[in-house]
Amino acid sequence: MKFCVIGIGRFGSAVATTLANRGMEVMAIDKDEKIIESIKDQVSQAICMEVTNEDSLRSLGLEDMDAIVVAMGEHFDQSILITAILKQNLKFPRVIVSSISDTHKNILRLIGADQILLPEQEIGILLADNLSLRFESLAVFTPQFSVSKLPAPKKFVGKSINALHEQFHVLCIAREIKGILTPIEYNYTIQANDVVLLSGYNKNLDKVSKL
Repeated sequence: MKFCVIGIGRFGSAVATTLANRGMEVMAIDKDEKIIESIKDQVSQAICMEVTNEDSLRSLGLEDMDAIVVAMGEHFDQSILITAILKQNLKFPRVIVSSISDTHKNILRLIGADQILLPEQEIGILLADNLSLRFESLAVFTPQFSVSKLPAPKKFVGKSINALHEQFHVLCIAREIKGILTPIEYNYTIQANDVVLLSGYNKNLDKVSKL
């Protein structure tokens, strides 16, 4: 897959390098030559240029990209302008944009951004979720429902996945083997040293974490 990241600050750099480390083709763009120099060996292509006009964006040949990430939330006006050009003029199908406020987010939505992130707010919510839960939460889907990873409690050992669901009202969806999560069948029997991935309501996961 191919991605373009525009704006290589802390957020944009994390997105670009993580995608590249996962085998994706990444084009990183920033107007700061020093930033481009620092990231050029970590991505497929690093370009130093100003991208706040349509001709500049057209010259990049973005047609083959699976998504463009506009990581310029701190530059309110520039992120709006770039997003407007990508969505309204170039009709690019998938544009993901970082924002810094609800007002910024609302404007980006109006001009057609496909996905809008509020990184600081989302990290704050994630931290609050994890601080308020007694178990290690890997993903919080709603305030009531999460996915958690934990060593299998003694009361799990020898029980099948179906039995766990009936008794504890949580669903065991995978187990960790040498650091890799592997899906498991419903008839699998939990072993003493298993580390399992559970999904369910927080109140039920909390009960399991105390076993």
